[in-house]
Amino acid sequence: MSSISTEDGLTLHVEISGIGSSVIFSSGYCQTGQNFSGQVDSLVDAGFKVVRWDYRGHGQSDAPSGSHLYSLEKVLIDLKKIVDFTSPEEPVVLAGLSFGGLASLHFALHFPDRVRALVLISTGPGFKKPEAQRAWSEQVERIAKRLEKTGFNGWTEGAAAKLAIGLNPSLPAAQSAGRAILSQDPEGVAHFGRKVTALAPGVVDDLDRIKQPAFILIGEHDKAFRRAGEVMASRLPNAKYTIVPRAGHVINIDQEEFFNRELLRFLESL
Repeated sequence: MSSISTEDGLTLHVEISGIGSSVIFSSGYCQTGQNFSGQVDSLVDAGFKVVRWDYRGHGQSDAPSGSHLYSLEKVLIDLKKIVDFTSPEEPVVLAGLSFGGLASLHFALHFPDRVRALVLISTGPGFKKPEAQRAWSEQVERIAKRLEKTGFNGWTEGAAAKLAIGLNPSLPAAQSAGRAILSQDPEGVAHFGRKVTALAPGVVDDLDRIKQPAFILIGEHDKAFRRAGEVMASRLPNAKYTIVPRAGHVINIDQEEFFNRELLRFLESL
């Protein structure tokens, strides 16, 4: 475990395991780095350094009460600090799920020399049409209001669990991820949603500028992201696209063995 100070004085929680080339995991909105606990042993045994972190407002990172301390630009600068801390001399592999994938795409566009490859999990390049962006922002606003009203109560049960911890909440990795999600500060996550997740611009028209190898994984049952996966696969110059069988949105928990095996094959091919 480690902590890293941001440029504006916050503390980010970071988990670093193993030695070797860095693979940095960025979670989905409302999740934490604990969502990737099932990847640690497999990658460390294969000789990689696994880095998991919590966004500002999430997990064990600081959750400031001022909404002005949340923006996509700040998140990208936070990630840059982590990249430079964990791998000062070599570019890294960025692996992001859902919002974490979009953040990774933005990072690759802003800091291309710091990115060796991308692993894009259950994610998309954002929205191109203004009406789609508005609809997404309205959905995030509903999530933020729910967090402010009831916190994370019920977040890892029923339909909500499918997006938070996967299709099978009884799995050890799902339960571990769930405990971390439930322990978060709802106010910080709500601020992050309104100021970061809801406003993050799409990068559809910029995908052809990302030359690094990209591995796209979309769950068989994650229909909302199937089209997004196809768009990225067609527009990224160096992309591999895989549909993960019997998986929903949280692929790395739903099909941990399959995910780890395919991820290692991709990393070893670089």
